[in-house]
Amino acid sequence: MDAQTAYRRRWGGLAVLIICLLVIVADNTILNVALRTLSDPEAGLGASQSQLAWAINSYTLVFAGLLFTFGVLGDRWGRRRMIVLGLTVFGAASALSAYSHSPEQLILARAAMGLGASMVMPQTLSVITNVFPPEQRARAIGFWAGSVGLALAIGPSAGGLLLENFWWGSIFLVNVPFVLMGLALVFFLVPESRNENPGRLDVLGVLLSVPGLVLLIYGIITAGERASLTDWDVWGALVGGAAVLTLFLVHESRAHNPSLDVRFFRNPRFSVAIAIIMVLFFSMSGIIFFLSFYWQSVREFSPFVAGLLVLPSALGQMIMAPLSPTLVRWAGPRVVAAAGVLSVCACFLFFTQLERDTPLPLIVGFFFLQAAAMAVVLTPATDAIMSSVPPGRAGAASAVQNTVRQVATAMGVAVLGAVISFRYRAGITPTLETFAREEAEGLDGEELRSAGESIEGTLAIARNLGEEGRALVGPAKEAFMSGLHTAAAVSLCFGLVGLVVVLVWMPRESGRHQPVNAPNEEDSDDSHDPDGHRGVR
Repeated sequence: MDAQTAYRRRWGGLAVLIICLLVIVADNTILNVALRTLSDPEAGLGASQSQLAWAINSYTLVFAGLLFTFGVLGDRWGRRRMIVLGLTVFGAASALSAYSHSPEQLILARAAMGLGASMVMPQTLSVITNVFPPEQRARAIGFWAGSVGLALAIGPSAGGLLLENFWWGSIFLVNVPFVLMGLALVFFLVPESRNENPGRLDVLGVLLSVPGLVLLIYGIITAGERASLTDWDVWGALVGGAAVLTLFLVHESRAHNPSLDVRFFRNPRFSVAIAIIMVLFFSMSGIIFFLSFYWQSVREFSPFVAGLLVLPSALGQMIMAPLSPTLVRWAGPRVVAAAGVLSVCACFLFFTQLERDTPLPLIVGFFFLQAAAMAVVLTPATDAIMSSVPPGRAGAASAVQNTVRQVATAMGVAVLGAVISFRYRAGITPTLETFAREEAEGLDGEELRSAGESIEGTLAIARNLGEEGRALVGPAKEAFMSGLHTAAAVSLCFGLVGLVVVLVWMPRESGRHQPVNAPNEEDSDDSHDPDGHRGVR
């Protein structure tokens, strides 16, 4: 595809990239509404709590651990080629997930889905950077950011709808037609692009990044699952991951041709944007994840209704993400980002007061505000990251942004999940002990321990005991709400840290995107002519 054709088809190419992005990001959340079904031996796979956790975490672990590697390789080998390979792997693994016959097979298939997703995700931003002229990139990135939020909201609602009408495997099989559509369109609308002068491959840097990220994310996920840092494999993974990543950064600072040029972090637009994304996704991810339990376990809505209640957040993202670049031009990135972070903090404050009978319109309104505010922040932050680096290194920069987001999300779910778990156990244990002593003497210690792990564990015991177990339902919901309030307060604290970062360090003015054929960061921005898009094929 020549440069003129690529330029004419750029918006169609963006639509294809959004289709790819939707199916990959939605898979982060679509499984959440199916956990109860998968745990059922008759309707699902009879998966244990730990197996369910790793059905989710295997995807995150492989996805986040390999994002940086495939971002670098996409810059060298061709971004469209990497998208095609990744979609093929993702589609095949989705079909394998749908027809898994055991929890172990599902975990392995989900890991393969994460492998395919890690090939595709960093290329989406790289292609945008290389196809769109500098003056249009912020708007295109706005649509990209909006689609991320849309996908996060589509996952639960689509999953709930499919579970209402089909078997559990449909939540994975639905990926296949979208993958086939993406593969059919990518060759016609997305041009091939790569770094035309990549230099020698930084093999040691790439090899260090993979075990460093995988060990760190494994430690974070496992610590959250067990609500403990004392197990040797947990602290060993955390320490080992941090040590390997430290070696990686030391090597990158000395390498002649680094995979990650650490000088990017000297640019305040780049480093502050990375910090904001990390803080916000950490503080929001855990709350959003555990609010699904609020809908289904506390309010007792069906998976489909719970999914529908997430849609207002998609609407907020879709409206505000494309508008965010315009707001930045009017008021500057610092003012816009500060207003967005402050609005997110207001939502965290609301969640600290959430009750079992809070009116639905009020909750939905704050969901909308939270998502809209997040879009207002995410779009200029992503734009700042991509405008801070030469287009030839767009894959590496995109991979850093997406890796930080995934690591922060895993940390948020793990840390805030541990907070909720600790508060829940503290609240429900006295009730369980009294109940076991006075009402149900047949409960053994293992059943009590399982019931005290989570609200789902307590409600499962209550359902098994029938009418006698109804006495546990109210205390379980109260204990969960106490944990959710505490987690929201922790998120609020981190949100305020993000606000300080924005007010103190974020530049007042937007950066300038570099043209695709710019050899370095100081080049002019007069290359919006499509003929100047060297590196696009």
